[in-house]
Amino acid sequence: MTTAEYGYTAPVTIHFDDLDALGVLHNARYAALVERAILEWWGARGWAFAGGRPTRPDVFNVIREYSVTFHVPIAGTGRIDVHFWLEKLGTTSADYRFRSADGSVVHAEGRRVNVCLDPATMRPTPWSDEVRVAGKEITKA
Repeated sequence: MTTAEYGYTAPVTIHFDDLDALGVLHNARYAALVERAILEWWGARGWAFAGGRPTRPDVFNVIREYSVTFHVPIAGTGRIDVHFWLEKLGTTSADYRFRSADGSVVHAEGRRVNVCLDPATMRPTPWSDEVRVAGKEITKA
């Protein structure tokens, strides 16, 4: 695993079913890699799903925006590092940035914005103080 000055770098595995007909990572699968990396980090800190239910209210959030720029295809199966960080934690939104790299080449980079929702109203609701404290660990200074 490569290290970064800020954020977190998670190794994720590319499986055969992640590849397209050319044998490279399918463009739609980048979102899944980022999702796996972010869920791993938050899950290790107690924000996860157990028995189909969120372990904390802040787990109930949705992706509002997702964009990615592709630079170099990832060929074949194996491990790739996903580096992500919080660019900004707003009142109800979390603005992540990410890139997938193999230690020397950045294959793709992008942005993902999550919004915390109240499960009863499905309307945006503020992040908890606990999320704000934990999020500082991966916020780019």
